[in-house]
Amino acid sequence: MPPEWLQCTPPQPWLNGLLERVTDYAEEKEILSSDLETAMSVIGDRRSREQKAKQEKEKELAKVTIKKEDVELIQNEMEISQSAAERGLREHLGNVVEALIALTD
Repeated sequence: MPPEWLQCTPPQPWLNGLLERVTDYAEEKEILSSDLETAMSVIGDRRSREQKAKQEKEKELAKVTIKKEDVELIQNEMEISQSAAERGLREHLGNVVEALIALTD
């Protein structure tokens, strides 16, 4: 049996407003849930494409041949790690001058 304060006869007008607000709230939550699923799907697809593009770029950079002397020169001049020097050289197709200019910008 419902509590005494809920046993209203006749029904109070303010109850109708509350019921409508609760129903609206539930409908909004359902809509938001489906929107969220769609958004998450779009984000997942975008991340997959970005990751694939990044992997392809890394493969292309790995194909570029660089000289050990050039890596050491950039490393010493710019005071950066070996991996950063190698990446700079690879991004500029092994061109030391272009890599140094890019690293100073």
